[in-house]
Amino acid sequence: MSSEKELVGASIKSLQDLIAKRKVSAVEITKAHIAQIEAHESEVGAFLECNFENSLKRAAEQDALLASGAEQAPLAGIPVALKDNMCEPGFHTTCGSKILAGFASPYRGTAPQKLHDAGAIVLGKTNLDEFAMGSSTEHSAYKQTRNPINLEYVPGGSSGGSAAAVKAGFCTASLGSDTGGSIRQPAAFCGLVGMKPTYGTVSRFGLVAFASSLDQIGPFARSVEDCATMVSLIQGFDPKDSTSLNPDYRQKNTREPVNAAFIAKLAASSCEEKLRGLKVGLIKELMGEGIDASVRESVRQAAERLSQAGAIVEEVSLPHVRYALPVYYIVATAEASANLARFDGVRYGHRNLDAEELHAMYYATRGEGFGAEVKRRIMLGTYALSTGYYDAYYKKAQQVRRLITNDFSKLFETYDLLISPTSPTTAFKLGEKTSDPLQMYMSDIASIPANLAGLPGISLPCGVADGLPIGLQMLGEPLSDGTLLRAAHGLESLLNLEIDSLFLKAKIKSS
Repeated sequence: MSSEKELVGASIKSLQDLIAKRKVSAVEITKAHIAQIEAHESEVGAFLECNFENSLKRAAEQDALLASGAEQAPLAGIPVALKDNMCEPGFHTTCGSKILAGFASPYRGTAPQKLHDAGAIVLGKTNLDEFAMGSSTEHSAYKQTRNPINLEYVPGGSSGGSAAAVKAGFCTASLGSDTGGSIRQPAAFCGLVGMKPTYGTVSRFGLVAFASSLDQIGPFARSVEDCATMVSLIQGFDPKDSTSLNPDYRQKNTREPVNAAFIAKLAASSCEEKLRGLKVGLIKELMGEGIDASVRESVRQAAERLSQAGAIVEEVSLPHVRYALPVYYIVATAEASANLARFDGVRYGHRNLDAEELHAMYYATRGEGFGAEVKRRIMLGTYALSTGYYDAYYKKAQQVRRLITNDFSKLFETYDLLISPTSPTTAFKLGEKTSDPLQMYMSDIASIPANLAGLPGISLPCGVADGLPIGLQMLGEPLSDGTLLRAAHGLESLLNLEIDSLFLKAKIKSS
């Protein structure tokens, strides 16, 4: 039997090997992570809800299956967490909002179902900015989540709870959602690997919609290999999701399928094999004004390491990327305005019981149930879609979105992947940007373009500044998720970066 200390913070493969050799049980792994949550959750605030009784019951079921001689599932006994905008029976789904207080989903979303089918143990639902609208997890209606590396700093957002849960050793991996960088930016702030797969490769069924043309589910993990394992399990065509990519199209256009064989090869091949000959573009518009000097320098050093390993690295330009932020905040708010219209107090969630007539009930329910940031975005989106302004704002934003997508397409005719900082800064202090929404929005300036173009993107640690991790972002053309993971794994090995997950000072190993 391994000690709790050995189990908390271990990789998926390590835990699976221990289970396969009968050196540890799923129940023992689950208990170790429950103990870690009980010891530190009050400091971090990663979870909105846990159900340890169900988690232990599920772990015992996995142990019983293995004892009966059943084949070991890919995530058998692995503790995971879900962002609280994904439907999962046995938990409430609040989206961090009072308007959904007490709502329990009667069904399981597709991505959580795939983890369930793979044997994973769901420990809880994690905190988030209300309806995934935010960059710091300070806009939750319920609690504040802190960065486990330094509790005075934010974990990023909107998936800050999912990032903090992995970083603090509460689970081995977790799922978040990424609408404008809400997986990659928290991954950068918490020193994790976080990936937004190609739009349409992971089903959005069971994900409460914020902006339907931008939202994408993806994983947080401590390593690229664990991230690849999670991606391989949650992807796939889903007829329940109208935006799920056609399987024939995927088969014809996927460059490197992310599957068990890919992951085995990932672990076996050298850095040079993964990187040699790759053409990499360093996006100059995301390396200039507004990017902290320490962030810029770490990304440049990582680019040099790629070059030394045999990759061809050149500076490239995305002429229209400077418009990505305003385009995003028109498209995303417009879609949010439409999607959040369903929360009216009639069908589910909070309802004001004092109103004397229907319209008064609508106004009172939405006024009480939605927080300030959600109201701000609903109003912006409603204005952009209104008569007389649709052509000037929403239509124009979609036209510029196409120009941004075309810029990427032209570059991918020459380059295999593009790199940039994930965020212009390292994590900022709690409360530092809450009074200035525009400053907060700027946190996503580097990550938003990938969502507008439907690209896969991954963030991995590339350095440390003042004890806080710096994230490097890799972007690829649609369905090049395998290429991104292969390159990220090679760079991860080259940098040999360690940012401890258990409240210890960030540090870089000597290479």
